Amino acid sequence: MTDEKSADDPFSTLYSQLPANRPRTSAADETPASAEPGTETAPLTRRELRERLTRETTGQQQPAPDAAPVSPTPASWPPRVPSQPDALHPASLTGLTPAPTAAMPPSGSTPPPVTRQPERTAPVGAARASAPGDLADLFTGRASSDTVGAVPKKPSKRRRRARGWIALAIVVVLLGGIGAGGVWVWNTYGDKVRSFMGWEEPADYATGLANGEALLTIASGDTGMTISTKLYQAGVTKTSSVFYNMLVKSQQNPNFQPGVYKLQKQMTAAAALAAIQDPANRQQNTALIREGLTVSQIAQALSDDLTIPLADVQAAVKTPSDYGVSADSLEGWLFPATYTFDPGTTATQAVKAMVDRTKQSLQQAGVAASDQQRILTIASIIQREARQSADFYKVSRVIQNRLADGMKLQMDSTAQYGYGEMHDGSVSSSAAALADNNPWNTYVITGLPKGPISNPGDTAIDAAVHPADGPWLYFVTVNLDTGETVFSTTDAEHEAAVAQWRSWCAQNPNSGC
Repeated sequence: MTDEKSADDPFSTLYSQLPANRPRTSAADETPASAEPGTETAPLTRRELRERLTRETTGQQQPAPDAAPVSPTPASWPPRVPSQPDALHPASLTGLTPAPTAAMPPSGSTPPPVTRQPERTAPVGAARASAPGDLADLFTGRASSDTVGAVPKKPSKRRRRARGWIALAIVVVLLGGIGAGGVWVWNTYGDKVRSFMGWEEPADYATGLANGEALLTIASGDTGMTISTKLYQAGVTKTSSVFYNMLVKSQQNPNFQPGVYKLQKQMTAAAALAAIQDPANRQQNTALIREGLTVSQIAQALSDDLTIPLADVQAAVKTPSDYGVSADSLEGWLFPATYTFDPGTTATQAVKAMVDRTKQSLQQAGVAASDQQRILTIASIIQREARQSADFYKVSRVIQNRLADGMKLQMDSTAQYGYGEMHDGSVSSSAAALADNNPWNTYVITGLPKGPISNPGDTAIDAAVHPADGPWLYFVTVNLDTGETVFSTTDAEHEAAVAQWRSWCAQNPNSGC
């Protein structure tokens, strides 16, 4: 009857394969069957049995005395591992190499002597270089405790150094990733974190930082919010809303006089207000003319800045030929810049200085005198349509491509100018403006409008002369705050961009759409 515990226990099988720990007996009891009669042979120890079994497994031979005759081993004999301790007999553990296949000698005949060949001894350390073996090899004698479970050698200094550098690189990468993540979190949620922790950065400059010089132009009708934005753009205040918020908080409603004011950079909001209210800072003979204005707007700005009657300025711009301009109007010829005039400068002298500055820009762009009016017309459309200077050259290419294909320009700025609604604060044109039949409305006429629709600057003039390369036929500004503009070559692409613009307008009411 089989013991289930013994059958399922792998260690029982291993222990059963160990040689029996029998005491040494007399030579007569342990005489192998192959020994000659009368010859005594000492029983093998467990170590000797292991070594002989290892040699049989690896095919090695055991050295023996040259004169000792042994019996030949049958050719069919295979080396085997005894399954039971009692089967371990010296005769079955011979270390001889099997002899070549030959007929067995007749029974009773004396076998010829066989000379034992010296065994090839493996070099020292070969056993350690081989595979260490497993636990079963230890019990069967195929491996010793020197190899099974041996402690591995320490890696060389070079390998340890390489591992150290690899570990350091991993740590650096991890720290770099953590640092990059921290930067992203701070850039994304820094304002909220500062607000929650009470670390909010001040919106106003500290007292005592004012330096340098900055010019502020206040036009007729400018409100506190408009002036607050202008102060920030001129580098006077730290944020665009701090000046307006100060006015609201202090419940002030100053009467701002149009003109150009000399201030400093990095001023507090309160100091900026005090400087604007100081008559000594108002530059009587300085006028700041912005890009994209019309003749009527420029006339009002000159009157405000130079304290010249508006009627005098309107009379000065009435006759273009007085300034060598072959056109029906000075529209587009009054160059945008900051002008400082001598005391007593007349309106005519001021207008002449502006026209001369426009001619200078056209000459620098390489425009021939006969082509100046056409270039100014294109440049004036670019100035009104493009939101970013980088887009000026693309808008110029759209105009050139549509003209070359015989398409109507269909620029809203031209429809608004011809209908008289350019200054209503909206980029969209009314249905009446789009349908009105006037020589500036490019939704009705084919080709360029009758003349310029605003005063272009240097960049717009250069873009009109040197348009960018591209196949675009359409463009639409999809974000009026950032000026992001999408340029397209097909109707489908353009309609998708228009849908994007409408979505932005729906999310940003009262934004000038």
